[in-house]
Amino acid sequence: MSLQLDQAPGRFERVELCPACAGSHLRPWRKGNFDVTRLDKDQIKITDSEYGKIWDLSVCADCGHIFADPSPKPEFIFSLYRQVEDPAYDAEAEGRAHNFRGILDNLDALVPERGRLFDVGAATGILLDLARGRGWTPDGIEASAWAVDFARRTRGLPLRQGYFEEARTEPASCRAVTMIDFIEHTPKPREAVARAYDLLAPGGVICLVTPDIHSLAARLAGKRWWHLRPGHLAYFSKRSLAALLAGAGFTIIRRKRYAWTFSAHYLLTRIGAFRPLVRGRRTALFFKRISIKLALGDSFEIYARKEPRT
Repeated sequence: MSLQLDQAPGRFERVELCPACAGSHLRPWRKGNFDVTRLDKDQIKITDSEYGKIWDLSVCADCGHIFADPSPKPEFIFSLYRQVEDPAYDAEAEGRAHNFRGILDNLDALVPERGRLFDVGAATGILLDLARGRGWTPDGIEASAWAVDFARRTRGLPLRQGYFEEARTEPASCRAVTMIDFIEHTPKPREAVARAYDLLAPGGVICLVTPDIHSLAARLAGKRWWHLRPGHLAYFSKRSLAALLAGAGFTIIRRKRYAWTFSAHYLLTRIGAFRPLVRGRRTALFFKRISIKLALGDSFEIYARKEPRT
């Protein structure tokens, strides 16, 4: 189901240089299996369950990065994210908070001096709310107008609505930048990481969480791996992440594997065959009380420090 650029003029573009390392040795990797010209906001929300659907993918021979090619233009993909509404995301706030506390523990250790923490793709502000409670000054940006309004109303957060690469931010004003499951959604990861570099004060730290397409879980799941989905435009490897960060001026200082915590209700609703099991208010409440930790080892959790440019 390969995309021809003349099918949707002005919305997609051919990739000439690797989005991670700027290398020029690119080749086709895998054909797409859904009609990206019909892509809509519900297919790219955080809680979509269209697992196994991929774009036409190319791979960079220099760093191993895998990415959508043709790729959506930033203004097109942003126009969709701006419309996203995803109440199911915040319904899992307790489990997501558990995940984010581990990230904040690491940042607390790596950045002893608190300051501004900027969350890119902040969703409804769960991480920023927790960071504020630890003495950080919360700041961040989110494309979804619904999520920004939710964060402002329910958590009182000064969240910006917009596209990170075009956001007006004061250089060297942050001690930490977090990109939790963000970098795989942008067609311009080099530009995003470069913007984070400019935003950080000297010695500041960026945290990236993103899927690992070469993980054991990804290989075992094959075409049904849960990170193969319409919202993901890129799949990183250890090598391509290192190239991405080094190219922007960062040095990796800690690597981990990200673990997820969800309610049993959320996990069961991800799989069509199990959805009838959680119908009914009492049954739903029962499964919502059960927390399950998924330590699948299929996402990177990377911390990198801003180094002076030479």
